[in-house]
Amino acid sequence: MPTSPQPANAGPGNETELTFRSDGLRLQGTLHLPDQPRPHLVVGSHGLYSSGASPKQYELARGCCRMGLAYFRFDHRGCGRSEGRFAEVTTLAGRRNDLVDAVTFLRKTFDLGTGLGLFGSSLGGATCLAAAGALTPQRLVTLAAPVDSRSILAAAKAHEPVVEPLFYKDAFQFDLVEAIGSVTGILVIHGDRDDVIPPAHADKILERAGEPKQQLIIAGGDHRLSQAVHQQQFVEATLAWFRPLTQPAPTHR
Repeated sequence: MPTSPQPANAGPGNETELTFRSDGLRLQGTLHLPDQPRPHLVVGSHGLYSSGASPKQYELARGCCRMGLAYFRFDHRGCGRSEGRFAEVTTLAGRRNDLVDAVTFLRKTFDLGTGLGLFGSSLGGATCLAAAGALTPQRLVTLAAPVDSRSILAAAKAHEPVVEPLFYKDAFQFDLVEAIGSVTGILVIHGDRDDVIPPAHADKILERAGEPKQQLIIAGGDHRLSQAVHQQQFVEATLAWFRPLTQPAPTHR
């Protein structure tokens, strides 16, 4: 059973610490709620070695609440405060389930609007692409997202003398090229100096995704967008892409 929501007063919006389950694992997250009824929801999916406490997610939570959107940031299985041994439970399929179960839990537990936005960084971007068919978000933003696992393995080999066994496991392998064809409403962000996931992946996503779609290539941006000016570009573009979620649905007569 999920823990009872425990509101806190610090940070963007009204924070509520939550526990939910995915495939039997207890996952932890924080829901940021704006001070307005039935806000639409944005959910973030973090990168391979990151957590829901990343600065990117916190800034997006702040910006979304200012626009009147709820934002949920959580730790995927095996990461941060969530259950699971990282090397044993980390797969794209597992993270996809985490994201789908997070949205399902939030919609059952809180009085939220019907609009949904997803944000994913690196492997989190691949997670959002994998979950889009089940969740049908109106708006989706990926940052430095890989289209397939081969690129992650190649990057690991280029940066580390010894590559951990996770990257070779059959359960970790994926290729999202075909799945991207059903994705719409996507903003694809990538740094042109990303030496972990090549910017060509952004082109693949944009080419196959449906309209509306847009691409932002950040000049000089590395994989983490480590420079403050690049972080600001990313945050501003992402919030602008989510802004249509704040508009009321059209009335049909």
